[in-house]
Amino acid sequence: MAEYIGYLASVFIVGGFMLKNLRTIRFINMFGCICFVIYGIFLNDYRDLNQWLLPVIIPNAILALVQVYYLTSKSNTTL
Repeated sequence: MAEYIGYLASVFIVGGFMLKNLRTIRFINMFGCICFVIYGIFLNDYRDLNQWLLPVIIPNAILALVQVYYLTSKSNTTL
């Protein structure tokens, strides 16, 4: 199941590059990042923190938070 989430995340990330609207790109990228975080947790035994793929989880969690910030900031007149 985790592999399919990883593929779905890849589709979101690649699909985001095909769009022109910045707000939509941020939404799509955020969903892709969230899927990659889930993938990094559940690919192996999720109950064992040593099995988590931290090099996948950490940057994608940060990127998802960045997307949330820009999507919710009041001064985003460029979106």
